[in-house]
Order: sequence, then C-alpha cells, then structure tokens
Amino acid sequence: MVSVFSSAASAAPPIRIGGLFAVTGPASFLGEPERKTLEMMVRDINARGGINGSRIDLFIYDTQGDATKAVQLATKLIRNDKVVAIIGPSTTGETMAVLNVAEKERVPLVSCAAGIKITQPVRKWIFKTPANDHVAAEKIFSYMSKRKQRKIALLTVSDSYGASGREQLKELAARKGFTLVADEVYSPKDTDMTPQLTKIRGAKPDGIICWGTNPGPAVVTRNVKQLAISIPLYQSHGVASKKYIELSGAAAAEGVILPAGKLAVYDILPKSDRQLKTLREYDQAYRKAFGVEASTFGGYAYDGLLLIVNAIKKSGAAPVSIRNGIEQTRNMVGVSGVFNMSPADHNGLDLSAFEMVRITKGDWVLIR
Repeated sequence: MVSVFSSAASAAPPIRIGGLFAVTGPASFLGEPERKTLEMMVRDINARGGINGSRIDLFIYDTQGDATKAVQLATKLIRNDKVVAIIGPSTTGETMAVLNVAEKERVPLVSCAAGIKITQPVRKWIFKTPANDHVAAEKIFSYMSKRKQRKIALLTVSDSYGASGREQLKELAARKGFTLVADEVYSPKDTDMTPQLTKIRGAKPDGIICWGTNPGPAVVTRNVKQLAISIPLYQSHGVASKKYIELSGAAAAEGVILPAGKLAVYDILPKSDRQLKTLREYDQAYRKAFGVEASTFGGYAYDGLLLIVNAIKKSGAAPVSIRNGIEQTRNMVGVSGVFNMSPADHNGLDLSAFEMVRITKGDWVLIR
C-alpha cells in the first residue's frame, strides 16, 4: 500500500475512497501523477472540512500495472478497507480485469484508462474519465481529411490500449473513406520498430498513425527519424505528456501531431474556454505541491475524485448513491473536458475534450 490518509475522530464518519494506480513499473508515468493528484486533492478537501462535514480516508495501492494484482487489490479495497468508491486503475488491461469485481460487489469504479470497451457496453457500476479512444481517432482523421491525406498506415501496440485503438481506427477509416495501406503491430517491450516502419514506408501512406503509450511510441518516433522517413507521424493521446518528448528527443519529435487534452496547452487557449480556470488552478496547485507541471494523466484522477465528491454532495456517500450521482452528472467542468454522463454514456466527453497539437522545438503548439 502506498498511502493511507487516516481521519481524526469527528462527528461525521469518514468517507473511505480507494485508488488503484500503476505507481511503479512500466506504466508509472500514468500512475505516479494519478497518485500524487489524488493525495493532493484529499489533503485540500480535508483541510477545508471534508465533504458535508466528513473527512476522506484515502486508501491507495500500487498495482505495478499488473492486471492480476489489480484484481487482488480491488477486492482488498472493497472487502477489507470498505471503500465506497474506487478511482483507477491506470491502464485499460487492468481495468478490464477489475470490472467484474466492481460490478459483483456493487461499488462504483471510475477508471483512469482510455479504452472504449471499459464503458461500451455500459456497465452499471463502471465509469471512466479519459475520453474514449474513438474521440481521439476522430480528431486525427478530421485533421488528415483537411490535409487530403487519405492513405493511412497503422502501427499499434499489442496490448489492450493498442487493440482498442486499432479497432476504432480501422472502423472509422472504413466509414470515413480512408484507405488502409499498412497495418503493423509491435510488442510493448519491443526496442526497435524499424522492420515495421520499413514495410510502412514501402506502402507509401500519406500518414502514419502510431497508437500506444510510452516507451513504444518514443521508440517509433526515434526510428522514423533514423530511417529518414518524411511521412507525417501522428500519435495518440496516450503520449500527451512532456515525457514523450523527453523520451523521443526534441529533434526526433519535431513535427509530430497528436490529439491532446487541453491541460497540455491551457496557457494558449482562448480566454473564453470553459476549462481554462480549472486547468490553470490544477496545474498551479500541482507545481506548488510537487515542483513539476501537472500531466494529463494526473488529470484523470482529478476528474475521478471530482465526480465522486460531487455525487456525494448531491446524493450521499453510500455506493449506490455515488453511482447514481455520477450517472446524473451534467456540465461538470474537469481537467479532461466537460462531463455529461447519462445511463447510456458512462464517459460523458465529446470531441471538445481534445485539441490537435504539433510538437515544435520541444513544446506543444496548438493547431487551428
């Protein structure tokens, strides 16, 4: 267990909330900012008197990105720690493994993973805060259409996130009239993708879409540079953090285009943007607490707790009340977007959740 925030004796009983994050292991770039964000928020909420007079007891476990461990720890959170809601896990694979536990135990789970299969089909007790991968795919295809790039090559990672993205990309490509000229896959542990990229170059696509989370996409980006491939490279929202640029190297990442949550570019958003105030406040608080800028991934945990807190304020702290409250969420401004949940939509985000960005001189530039 990473941490427990224990409440002092008070008139109102504490509200026990759980977190499952890949704090260590290959997906730690996701789980570590999620853990830090959740701890920061709970400290702030408790310092201000809690929720409706009740402090939060926070139980966070490190899944290490392992699906089997995630299931064990989810069970522990529910049966031993008696949590009323869970935020996480960090990855799609872990979340898909944990779904049945939350459903069986009737405890709301707000995932921090992006795979569309987490919430489609809708499961009564399952929600998630990252926008569905098909939303990111639509943003990419819309941009490619404007540039008359109709022939595409896919290079996707062979895990749950990559498989989901590949499925959505292929379905959307067919529906929107794109021609798929290459469809390559790589393993999460691969350290060289030149064979796949050599095949892709031979297929002469108008654009390459890589779908995965680091370090794979960074390897792809370096390999593209090493092979002197001039075909435009698109990445998924799974690399929308400065860590991707750092791992790739600014020179190799120059010109890469991707859909990113607005947190990455909030300082250049129009002043009229509804999310601007929330994004600025979150980033400033995170910088003050930890000395580094906030990441989109930490924002997933921010939104998860915000959904739960708002539900408790409105409906009460019992698991079923929290579930009902989350499902009734309307126009909630978060880090990941403006959430509008419903019985038919347990993600609640649309195309406005993303901005298309280009990496220029080691930083993000908003594409208009």
